[in-house]
Amino acid sequence: MLNALEVFTTVSVGLMVGVEFSVAFVMNRIFTALPEDSGQLGRAHGGRMLGAVMPVWYISSVVLVAIWAIAGWHHSGTGLAFIAGALLIVSVIMSILLLVPINNQSKTWTPENRPADWKEQTNRWDRFHYVRVGILIAALTLLVAALV
Repeated sequence: MLNALEVFTTVSVGLMVGVEFSVAFVMNRIFTALPEDSGQLGRAHGGRMLGAVMPVWYISSVVLVAIWAIAGWHHSGTGLAFIAGALLIVSVIMSILLLVPINNQSKTWTPENRPADWKEQTNRWDRFHYVRVGILIAALTLLVAALV
């Protein structure tokens, strides 16, 4: 049963990391390359869509890793899972404090109502997101290492 939990948790976190990696290195570059206001509108739509899904995914990932760490307390790899869980918690705190406030504003922007500094705010979100993706990749790497 513990093996199934470990695999399910790793796959779930891995998929989340893949989505966030794709946002950082694929989708945002596509949006930037679109003509006129299309990119900003695409980012706003993505912010609304992913802003509804990702909080549940982040919290469920933390919960799954916590269950893994508790259930496997005396098994090898538990220390790595515990550290991965701590990194996931850091990513949640970082999201709440740094990324969500920007996203909550930018998801409502249109070409008619966006602030004058919208590009600077978007770039700030991107920089924070790159750091978060690095943290998530580290957490996933630890989970994979805990499996072997």
